[in-house]
Amino acid sequence: MKVRIEKDSLGEVEVPASACYGAHTARSLQNFPISGYTAPEEQVVALSHIKRACARANGELKGLAPRMVKAIEAACREIAGGALREQMKVDIFSAGSGTSINMNINEVIAHRAAELMGGKARVHPNDHVNMGQSTNNVFPSSIRVAALPMLRALIASAARLERALRVNARRFDRVIKSGRTHLQDAVPIRMGQVFGAYAYAIEKDIARLKGKTGPLSELGVGGNAVGTGINTHASFRARIIRNLNRETGERYRVTKNGVEATHNLTDLADTSSGIVSLALDVQRICTDLMLMASGPNTGFDEIRLPPVEPGSSIMPGKINPSILESARMACLKAHGNHQTIVMAAQSAHLELNTTMPVAGFCLLESLRIMRAALDNLAERCISGITVNREKCRRYAMQSPSLAAFLNPLIGYDRAAQVAKQAVREGKTVPEVVRERSLLTGKEIARVFDPKTLTTPYKGKPGAR
Repeated sequence: MKVRIEKDSLGEVEVPASACYGAHTARSLQNFPISGYTAPEEQVVALSHIKRACARANGELKGLAPRMVKAIEAACREIAGGALREQMKVDIFSAGSGTSINMNINEVIAHRAAELMGGKARVHPNDHVNMGQSTNNVFPSSIRVAALPMLRALIASAARLERALRVNARRFDRVIKSGRTHLQDAVPIRMGQVFGAYAYAIEKDIARLKGKTGPLSELGVGGNAVGTGINTHASFRARIIRNLNRETGERYRVTKNGVEATHNLTDLADTSSGIVSLALDVQRICTDLMLMASGPNTGFDEIRLPPVEPGSSIMPGKINPSILESARMACLKAHGNHQTIVMAAQSAHLELNTTMPVAGFCLLESLRIMRAALDNLAERCISGITVNREKCRRYAMQSPSLAAFLNPLIGYDRAAQVAKQAVREGKTVPEVVRERSLLTGKEIARVFDPKTLTTPYKGKPGAR
């Protein structure tokens, strides 16, 4: 492999002759051969947006010549569009502040900007591309710049899932089924009420996630080493944010406290907490649907899921709840990522957190996979669910917990005797009531009318 020799503050280092990066990146590739995981694409794009905004701000303040600003901006736009991605090679498990990754993109931008200027100008990755910046505030800002639009996208996907659940709530509202508590037969409930509850859970998750967008939009970029803004003009931060918003269409804002923004990852942990709250509800919904779809002959068989693939390599004709399983695994990954993010947030020492790359990687991964999982769940599963109405009704009317509707009429103790006899003799509660002559035929028809078993009634206790 052909190499070129570059120098940094530690001395000379060999760099592949074809590489767009420089000495710092070359050392990082030697120092951190850990996982093969590199900065997420969304963060690379975010870094390029930030670098462009900083170059524009420095140009406005006469710190960079217009020609160099133009070249740096052009290089940043190319990277944001997907160019030179193979040059972003530094492992996530590298310098804890993100210095190695920040310098990787600084060197690539500098190299490409010099090419755009004809190859004769010297564009320095630190003095020019990184002017007025420190990794300590650029890197955490890049996580936020990447995460905010991804969070909005996740909210949109959750809203699509909520709508799909609400459609089913309306479609199945007249389907009565047996409720189950402690995995035992309970009083009836309508399938529409079940799906309505799922939809409302997701609605609340969406509200929680929306509350994370404000804190996530605060950026400490321009704060430099410890967030105090050394070596920068008083208006530098505001200029960066103005240019960044113009470039991205978002509404980022200067943090109220640059020091806090430099060493604190709590906003990332809080955003992740909203994701795992959503994941909890999605997991629960998927588990319920898997149970209700179990069978078809030896399970509940209350609902049928759309078949998406053969379910077994050895049992012909078997269909598994694969989409639900996929979504549950995505939720589990979000939980694991959250634990990493929380521990990373706890790992700050004095003025800096040195676990930022892994925290950012995990947050962006959770946002990405949860969005995809929710879209897939809504489109390939929820929207195609059908209901076995007859089996649902049969389970509901066979439940011994129908005896609960006798409590106001004959008392809890006598109702318990009815329930026990029904289980013992394999009869329904209405059949036992009729045999014991506890109610008239008319009263039995009224009390156990499927249309009224799932709603409150108006009147005095015992008057149902």
